[in-house]
Amino acid sequence: MPSKTYQRIRSDHASEVAEDYVEAIADAITERGVCRAIDLVKHFAVTHATVNNTIGRLQRDGFVVTEPYQPIELTAAGKRLATQSRRRHEIVESFLRRMGVSAATAAADSEGIEHHVSKETLAAMKRVLTKGWPSEPS
Repeated sequence: MPSKTYQRIRSDHASEVAEDYVEAIADAITERGVCRAIDLVKHFAVTHATVNNTIGRLQRDGFVVTEPYQPIELTAAGKRLATQSRRRHEIVESFLRRMGVSAATAAADSEGIEHHVSKETLAAMKRVLTKGWPSEPS
């Protein structure tokens, strides 16, 4: 029987694509006012078929709405997921920078870590960012 650690990792992997896509959609809408499939093709360097399949899953799961040849819009649930994912990303990246990691490496590493960081670890990172390093581990 798999351990809880591996179950959580598999669950995290399952949500990674959705989180990355809703973040990218939100960013495109913020930057250009709309998000089209081609924006995601370019952003992720994948095929139209990959984007279309992923958007279909996001639509099925209630994160986006779209029609063929129309812009992609986030639902309320999609906006919440994008905001949560973006906030986790910012905390992880800021924490890595606080540890002395270069900006480029922190940006790259936070892309993966943000999906797997536990609530407890994220809260500890946030505490370090707001209150500084603790004198001794709790």
